[in-house]
Amino acid sequence: MPYDAFAVVRSGDQWTASPVSLADAADTEDVADRLRDADPSADVSLLFVESDDTYLAILRLDEGEDPRAFSSDAAFADESRVGALVLGSHPPSSVEIDAELTAPAAVDAEPSMGARDPGSPAAIEPGGDPTLLADLGVPATKLLSLCANEDLLPADITAELCMAIGAGDEIEELREA
Repeated sequence: MPYDAFAVVRSGDQWTASPVSLADAADTEDVADRLRDADPSADVSLLFVESDDTYLAILRLDEGEDPRAFSSDAAFADESRVGALVLGSHPPSSVEIDAELTAPAAVDAEPSMGARDPGSPAAIEPGGDPTLLADLGVPATKLLSLCANEDLLPADITAELCMAIGAGDEIEELREA
């Protein structure tokens, strides 16, 4: 599964962004070390992983704290080695998605039994901690609604999230480079 990974780190009040390769990462701690290497003195370090225009995963490191992770869909860990590395042992989220908050329009027909529409709010099962960006200005409900919006690709969600936390220009410059 193809992926893009970006470190977005904050030291003081300055955000920076850089690409991260996870190609030969051995485990979740190795992924966390690569994020730490982006700026060892960072107050907040975020790793955004966009995979196959389908999944978004975020890994967060704070000074002295254990890593926290979130994925737009817990299936990413089952379907991708990179997803399993980033999410590690983070369980599915206990926060339920409110279809009224996330659905852009009401759906009249129920999907057939066994069918999985990855973009529908009822079909996704977020993994990890949806509150990991709350102190940066992105409450869990906003993160979950962005991930449930079938019109947004993972790159769009990353751009929205980075804009909300104050790192929008940095991620945009990185993508244009």
